[in-house]
Amino acid sequence: MQCDGVLFDLDGTLWDATEGIAVSWGAVLAEEPDVGHVPTRAELERVMGMTSVQLMDTLFPHLSVERGQALFKKCCAAEDIYLLEHGGRLYPGMEETLLALAAKVPLAIVSNCGPDYVPTFLQAHGLGKYFADWECIGRTGLEKWQNIQLVVQRLGLSHPVYVGDTQLDCQSAQKAGVPFIHAAYGFGQVEGVPAISSPGQLPELLAFG
Repeated sequence: MQCDGVLFDLDGTLWDATEGIAVSWGAVLAEEPDVGHVPTRAELERVMGMTSVQLMDTLFPHLSVERGQALFKKCCAAEDIYLLEHGGRLYPGMEETLLALAAKVPLAIVSNCGPDYVPTFLQAHGLGKYFADWECIGRTGLEKWQNIQLVVQRLGLSHPVYVGDTQLDCQSAQKAGVPFIHAAYGFGQVEGVPAISSPGQLPELLAFG
C-alpha cells in the first residue's frame, strides 16, 4: 500500500485508556444521582470512538442531550487529569512502530474526543515528537471524516492511510477518500479491509517513497 503519511485513531489503536477512564468517570458519576449506574470498563470499551452525543445516549439513554453533554464535559475534565498522571496502556511495540514510521513519513492523530484528550495522551507518554499534527471533534466540531480530510490537506498528503479499530473509523476513512487499515487488536471488528494484529505489522503493509 503506497503511503506518504499515516493517520491514527487514538482509543483502541494507539492506546487502551479504559481502565483510567472507568476510574475517573466512576468518581464523577457516583456523585450524580440521576445517572442511575456507573459504566463498567466493558461498557466503556463498546462506546469508544463514538461522538460525545452518541456515547452518552448509548450509556445513559434516559438523560437529555443537554444533561448528557454537561456530564460528558465533567467526566472528560476528570479523565484528562487522571490520565495525564497515570497514562494509559500503550499497545505492545507501539513506540517502536511510531519511531520507525516517523522516520519515513508524517504521522497524525484524528479522534472523536475532547480538545484536551490528544495532548493528554501525547504528554503522558512522551510521544509528541513522533506526530506532525492532530485533530478532533472537540476542537473543530467536524465529523471524523472531515477532520481526516483537514489533516490530510494541512500535511499536503497525496497517499495517506488511516489506521483505526472500529467500523466507524472505517466508514469515516472511506468517506474521506483515504485507504483504511484495521487495528484488529483494538475494540472493534471490521471485515473486508487490510488488518494488523499488532502495531509492529503496520510498516510491513506500507510502501514509502
